[in-house]
Amino acid sequence: MYFVGRSVSQFGTWMQRVAVLWLVYSITHSEWMLGVTIFAEQFPSFLISIPGGVIADRYNRYTVIKMTQVASMVQSVLLAILVYTGHAPIWAILALSVLLGIINAIDIPARQTMLHEVVADPTDLPNALALTTAMASLAQLLGPALSGIVYKAWGAAVCFLFNGASFAGVYISVILMKLPPYVPRKTQKKVWTEFAEGWNYVVKTPALGTIILLLAITSLLILPYNTVLPVFAKVVFKGDASTFGYINSFIGVGGVLGTIYLASRKPGAHLRKILLASLGILGAALICFSLIKNFPLAMFFGACAGFGSIAQYTISNIVVQSESDPKMRGRAIGVLFMAIFGMVPLGSLLVGAVSARIGAPTTVLCEGIAAFVVLAFFFRRMMRTGMGGEPTAAEVSAAREEVEEKLA
Repeated sequence: MYFVGRSVSQFGTWMQRVAVLWLVYSITHSEWMLGVTIFAEQFPSFLISIPGGVIADRYNRYTVIKMTQVASMVQSVLLAILVYTGHAPIWAILALSVLLGIINAIDIPARQTMLHEVVADPTDLPNALALTTAMASLAQLLGPALSGIVYKAWGAAVCFLFNGASFAGVYISVILMKLPPYVPRKTQKKVWTEFAEGWNYVVKTPALGTIILLLAITSLLILPYNTVLPVFAKVVFKGDASTFGYINSFIGVGGVLGTIYLASRKPGAHLRKILLASLGILGAALICFSLIKNFPLAMFFGACAGFGSIAQYTISNIVVQSESDPKMRGRAIGVLFMAIFGMVPLGSLLVGAVSARIGAPTTVLCEGIAAFVVLAFFFRRMMRTGMGGEPTAAEVSAAREEVEEKLA
């Protein structure tokens, strides 16, 4: 029920995301405003991500998720009404994007940590996380393509209504799930005290801190390449809303393949090595995508970029959730998503500003080169700190004993 509900919701989310970006670019014809739009949606999630993690640790996650689904539904319907009635100025679109970012900051930590309660065997958790990401990638594969078709035929308002209806899927699935009784966590600590504890925990745990730092830098300099995809669709490939949808869908193809690979990996596979390799794939794909004008061939490299992009999120999520102390897990996830939602919107502003000056293809080329610079830095860092090699037998034995003790 959990996975089906999330799948329906994410499908609608991608329809709205593509429609909003194309609507803004159609009105403004500005790369800068594309960056501002992404910033407006995601930066509030950065500001509230740690409090969101505290809420996930402190309150009933099922109640939190039901409340966020209703709020998200209201946001989508309001956006649809504004567009349908012709009263959708840019400031209103941005304001509703800010509202959605606030909702997501509360929803995501609660939804992620709830996996630990719906997955019976803890050893299945990495595969469950990979499955969650696979569904998100499948939504990215199908949602944008349908969004482009619907946008071209009936307009953006219908895309927003689809998204509003999709949130009912999560709400219904939570109601129908047979869940364990909620046991309140007794705490006298203030929210900001727990915030500080979560931050200090990640900083003092290099195995987690390095991964989150890598994701933060990647989210700032490399992953916001999707900010200028509407420019590629309209200017480089001479297309329309459906072209923009197809580009996002091919990136989703790569994401699906990436999550299938991660879900099927052997238990002994070293995730940190795979993470660095995927960053190299992402860099090479962006360089090729920026230089090629042939649409089918460019879509191949777009799929490769999707493969590398999804691996950054999925592996980081698996490492943080699997290696965090259970009492700190919600806050650790909050720090992880703070790195994403803080850096991606700032990176989108940066990419939008740079693209307005030097053009979208050159900007994406620079992002691909930056990926290899970041790769070289963190490869040396992980080798120097011993996190790049395979674990020793003693480390495996100690880790197994610790897991068995926690399970007991």
